[in-house]
Amino acid sequence: MSDQPLHNRLIAVPEARELDLFSALLERRGARVLRVPLVAILDAPDPEPVLAWLQQFCDGSCDDLILLTGEGLRRLLACLARWQPSLRAQFLQRLAQVRTITRGPKPARALRELGLAPAIEASAPTTDGVIASLADLDLSARRVGLQLYGSEPNLKLQDFLRGKRAQVHTVAPYVYASAIDDAAVLALLEQLHAASVDAIAFTSKAQIERLFAVAPAARVCAALANTQVAVVGPVVAEALRARGVRIDGMPQSSWSMKPLSSELARLLAAG
Repeated sequence: MSDQPLHNRLIAVPEARELDLFSALLERRGARVLRVPLVAILDAPDPEPVLAWLQQFCDGSCDDLILLTGEGLRRLLACLARWQPSLRAQFLQRLAQVRTITRGPKPARALRELGLAPAIEASAPTTDGVIASLADLDLSARRVGLQLYGSEPNLKLQDFLRGKRAQVHTVAPYVYASAIDDAAVLALLEQLHAASVDAIAFTSKAQIERLFAVAPAARVCAALANTQVAVVGPVVAEALRARGVRIDGMPQSSWSMKPLSSELARLLAAG
């Protein structure tokens, strides 16, 4: 077995925000990287609802704050920096006072970058993990801030919180948009279908939604069946399995880029 299992292997990377970082991790292991950023992450097109939520948060509107993504917390801070920098200190002070709940390592890491730590870390980096971690707590009359990812309202989590008689205050600080045109997505599917790509590594649910929005489900599934499919963590895996796609590899823990690159090496060494 080669000591560089990724040597000269072609890995498709749909990541956008950390594309250079992830590509470099793979290239250092000898891989060739096919860069196909399927989605871009943009600030919410209308900052007013986000600013209104931030002002209310600073004024004490929340007892708890659920952070679903690290990107969400960083976008909230970026919104303040652009539109109302005088509120940053008050926001950080309030953030240190509320009970914070994180879904997965990325929002926990974003908090730690601010010198803070989550009060509760979900048992698994999924909506179900957040629910399981809160199931035994008394949330009646608690005012819960909920940072959403993209424009996904996460009704399952909202319904759970309201069922526990909590007051829910949502904020959506960013949206997903197309990063490459549909023709480039279709070209990726052709390469996958021709089995010219050794593996594809998905890092967000939005990437999967983009693939299935551009082409019929049967075509996407057939293309993915001709390569090794790796995912960064359970949320992404669930989105693929729901569409009937086989998952070949996923890190056992620490769902981030470096463990995913190691999982790809393990996967292709065995193949």
